[in-house]
Amino acid sequence: MAINRMEKFENLIMVEVLKAMQALGGRVTRKEVKREIRDHSEVISEEQVDKVKKSKKTGATYHPFDYRFNFAVKHLITTGFVITEDNRNLELSEKGRAVKPEDFDPIRDVQAVLSKDSADDTDVEEETETEEEPWKAELLASLAKMPPKKFEMFSRGLLTHMGVDLDDNIGVRYVGDGGLDGFGYITSDDFRTTRVALQAKRWDGKVSAPEIDKFRGAMDKYNAEYGIFITNSDFTREAMKTAKAGTRIITLINGDKICDLVAKYRYYVEPVTTYKLKSFFTDDE
Repeated sequence: MAINRMEKFENLIMVEVLKAMQALGGRVTRKEVKREIRDHSEVISEEQVDKVKKSKKTGATYHPFDYRFNFAVKHLITTGFVITEDNRNLELSEKGRAVKPEDFDPIRDVQAVLSKDSADDTDVEEETETEEEPWKAELLASLAKMPPKKFEMFSRGLLTHMGVDLDDNIGVRYVGDGGLDGFGYITSDDFRTTRVALQAKRWDGKVSAPEIDKFRGAMDKYNAEYGIFITNSDFTREAMKTAKAGTRIITLINGDKICDLVAKYRYYVEPVTTYKLKSFFTDDE
């Protein structure tokens, strides 16, 4: 039976999901799986994962990849390769752990065993579910609108909460700082102190490799032993490779990681407790 372009793409995604989950240890969130594919897949590009389209019906923007990704995961759950209790946290089943991605055939192992009367979703382009928590979307939108200087101040404050002893002058005056947005010291449990440089960029697109090279050059002026590059957006694959190259590693913190750190250190946020009803209240019987 012939399959169309979207079905072929879903089949490809299924293979990459299994690879990603096995590489990440077998127990991960949907978001972590998608990120692993975005950053490391050799057959799906970061452009395919990040591509944004506008809905003809509502005018809202969405990621076409997310829709195909969610259906690929759904198929793997239905056929017993992946298990989940809440549809967010995923775990490889014994079947999923045992299968070798190079031997996995989506048509034979998944499509052939799916229900014949399942609804046809192959012509739908818009994503139907999102995993993003509302407060995170609100935070990222706020960061995107921040003036650059305020974003740099925010980033320095976040690092202070993380235990970095920041210099009072370097990177604060916005001139003559050697291209740095902060400089400080981290002392480990064995009292070893390390010099760390900070670069903070409120960015509209993805930060590219040349920006990482430029930051590494600025680190030389203060003999920084490693650097932290913070952005509200994201980094290209080449930027991530560049950050790991050489003798001085640069830690990259994107918008998603900022959200996690803001929550962990409760930096300008307040936790709110809520409850989710279990199936007892929603079952018909």
